[in-house]
Amino acid sequence: MVLPSLQECILSGIMSVNGKKVLHMDRNPYYGGESSSITPLEELYKRFQLLEGPPESMGRGRDWNVDLIPKFLMANDLMGMFEKRRFRKFLVFVANFDENDPKTFEGVDPQTTSMRDVYRKFDLGQDVIDFTGHALALYRTDDYLDQPCLETINRIKLYSESLARYGKSPYLYPLYGLGELPQGFARLSAIYGGTYMLNKPVDDIIMENGKVVGVKSEGEVARCKQLICDPSYIPDRVRKAGQVIRIICILSHPIKNTNDANSCQIIIPQNQVNRKSDIYVCMISYAHNVAAQGKYIAIASTTVETMDPEKEVEPALELLEPIDQKFVAISDFLSQPWLLVFCSCSYDATTHFETTCNDIKDIYKRMAGTAFDFENMKRKQNDVFGEAEQ
Repeated sequence: MVLPSLQECILSGIMSVNGKKVLHMDRNPYYGGESSSITPLEELYKRFQLLEGPPESMGRGRDWNVDLIPKFLMANDLMGMFEKRRFRKFLVFVANFDENDPKTFEGVDPQTTSMRDVYRKFDLGQDVIDFTGHALALYRTDDYLDQPCLETINRIKLYSESLARYGKSPYLYPLYGLGELPQGFARLSAIYGGTYMLNKPVDDIIMENGKVVGVKSEGEVARCKQLICDPSYIPDRVRKAGQVIRIICILSHPIKNTNDANSCQIIIPQNQVNRKSDIYVCMISYAHNVAAQGKYIAIASTTVETMDPEKEVEPALELLEPIDQKFVAISDFLSQPWLLVFCSCSYDATTHFETTCNDIKDIYKRMAGTAFDFENMKRKQNDVFGEAEQ
């Protein structure tokens, strides 16, 4: 049984493909929980209790699909950085590196050499190190610097290979907003026999002999062998690990110094602003069918470190001026200590899916007892659709 956010929608699709019987219950009238896209624009104003509503200059309300939790954003062209000789030599080393071929190590031991020592080997400056660790390898802190370099090298290889595959950006973003993703996996689950129930409140989680055996809703009990849910369904069973601030900004212009890009992602490394956590900025626009013609949506986010969260994101907001309208949200970051259900974590401040994907793979492994095998899932899908065509 699944009580969903985006992670749970993805897992319901995977489990259905794997032959599991899936019941997907959602208290909301839409898919995806906090990972949904809000439309029309009037609904966003209501959600943030701005009673005056959007002005006429915002265009038609139904032209807007605003993500509450922005992810999957596209990066700017990085070629200016790649042209630096020492950095280029470092990227060639990463591209040629094969953990199964010691000839490619160039004196680096991937199991013992720290990433700090690898940077030192190529004489990279601090700005380049910040860029590589936080924008390419997508680390949120600098703890990785003193750990074995293998994982970092593999992260950079993944970024480079994605960049080569998709052109100017290693990222993908769905037209009409992130809310299209949970809907897509809901359809995948339905194709393989999954059952979906929207507008279905969850009143209680049923326990027997110390195990979760079902969910009670409107006087009825749906029984299950395993339960997946997001933290909002078990608020008394999760642990608060911090807070995240997100500010949604509506703009009438692209972000400065981005070559008038219709979309971009900016990561401000912690060292650049004397913080413990990075600040993230992502921007999408009318080109992605999420805003009225000529309008842009930018979201600034970070992990809260002080008693004045809005001041913490000022370095990001300064990049976005002038701002037509701001929507400020501060949410708790929740993690799961209760092991009787498979509960996802809340969304962190990042504007990419690195941590979300790790969360999904972790839940799958705990449920299935084995690591997720994407190639095996593709084979199962091909077998089913092949039979349907015959």
